[in-house]
Amino acid sequence: MAVSTLMFAICTAIYIAIVLFLGYMGFKRTKGTEDYMLAGRKVHPALIALSYGATFISTSAIIGFGGVAANLGMGIIWLVGLNIFFGIFIAFIVYGKKTRQIGQKLKAVTFPDLMGKIYNSAFMQYACGLIIVVGMPLYTSAVMIGGARFIETTFSMDYNLALLIFAAITAIYVIFGGLLAVIYTDSFQAIIMLLGMSILLIFTYVSLGGVTNAHEALSNMASLVPASLASTGMTGWTTMPSMFSPIWLTLVTTIILGVGIGVLAQPQLIVRFMTAKDDKALNRAVPIGGFFILMLPGVAYTIGALTNVYFYEKMGKLAVAAAGGNTDSVIPLYINMSMPDWFVVLFMLTLLAAAMSTLSALFHSMGTAAVNDIWGRWRNKKPSLAETKAFVFIMIIVSVLLAYIMPGSIIARATAMFMGLCAAAFLPAFTHAIFSKKPSTRAAASSLVVGAVAWFLWTAFVHIKESEPLGISMLLFGQNAILPMPWQVVDPLVIALPLSIITLAAVWVVERVTTAKEGEITEKAV
Repeated sequence: MAVSTLMFAICTAIYIAIVLFLGYMGFKRTKGTEDYMLAGRKVHPALIALSYGATFISTSAIIGFGGVAANLGMGIIWLVGLNIFFGIFIAFIVYGKKTRQIGQKLKAVTFPDLMGKIYNSAFMQYACGLIIVVGMPLYTSAVMIGGARFIETTFSMDYNLALLIFAAITAIYVIFGGLLAVIYTDSFQAIIMLLGMSILLIFTYVSLGGVTNAHEALSNMASLVPASLASTGMTGWTTMPSMFSPIWLTLVTTIILGVGIGVLAQPQLIVRFMTAKDDKALNRAVPIGGFFILMLPGVAYTIGALTNVYFYEKMGKLAVAAAGGNTDSVIPLYINMSMPDWFVVLFMLTLLAAAMSTLSALFHSMGTAAVNDIWGRWRNKKPSLAETKAFVFIMIIVSVLLAYIMPGSIIARATAMFMGLCAAAFLPAFTHAIFSKKPSTRAAASSLVVGAVAWFLWTAFVHIKESEPLGISMLLFGQNAILPMPWQVVDPLVIALPLSIITLAAVWVVERVTTAKEGEITEKAV
């Protein structure tokens, strides 16, 4: 493996050099704060689509959810459909155009800034910024851990040193180059990711005897489903679990709905729409973005499930068992066992690109939210470029420190958690903001608070995946979850998002009725 390590070191050095050069290009073309935050609002459609896709897809999709597919089967492919429909088509054509138009008109530079200006509300800007600053570091740290663990394993390097190196490389071009540097590097990284996953798909089908043979073999393994999974609803790797069983509820509510709908309210993705020159640019970005999402998570989930065929034929074990029970180890183990050395190098670069592209966008979003939407709003003064860079650096430090205390194997869960929180807190108010002629500030603020609070309460006291490790429920009530099964596997999004929508609708209707009655009273008085 020494040759592969040397080869990987050389390729990684070339990759990092290209990334830093693209970051330098972004730095040279960034002339002011708006350029730093929105890349001058004239980004090419292809770059928008590739940057959006690379930001959306991280090691979470390839490693985290690929491992979930190995464990729970191809039912997760429904997530790809939702990602393309909601995350690309609806996001760009429906939400993207309105966001770009309104953002340009109001000269908004961040998602919280957009919400604050539409509602003419300091609270909305503060609240959106606070949720980003508090919630996003969890997701950022999880992605950072994935990248650092990969560097640690590949180079036999100390984890702490790997974490610092990984964060430092990404931080350099984000801090100095701003969003333009992020978009340039994202696009380059997206091309690497497409190349790596395309080759992986071809190699896998060839090694398993073709598309038909591979899928038939996986279907025929239904009788091998472990008793622990079969008893909770799993029926095979090519079929959906029994409806409303614990596994079905986890797969549908947390993974498919949590990430599939949550993508519409991701601040780091919404800001991409405001970088477009016009609506035509967003239209042109749709086919590229759709193909990217089909190839990246689509291939990862398909290969993840098919690894069961490979490992059973080679080792007489299912994929998760072969990986020692750790779903996050399935895809790396499969790559190392089944692929030639040169592809192992390419795939490692694919993982590095996936992690860095998402990480750079998260760093940028957190820093700009902190400086523009909290610090700048509090001072009632537009932050300077130097202040903006300083706050991006501060949020990077916070994320690195958090990465030291977070557990491993958390990438997929952290992704679903953050996307669920954003959907519950932001999506109804965001939708109301860009589609209503007279959006209600009171209704939006009420919706945001109810959505965020409901999400947190369900996470802390009911959803067993989080309530048990958090320990708040055990401390206060003497049990890990205050509700019995199946509620313990129902994702917080399924509860919090409807409550957020109902709150917005109710307050909006009451406000309109009250305003109408006040108008009638005024007319009668006159």
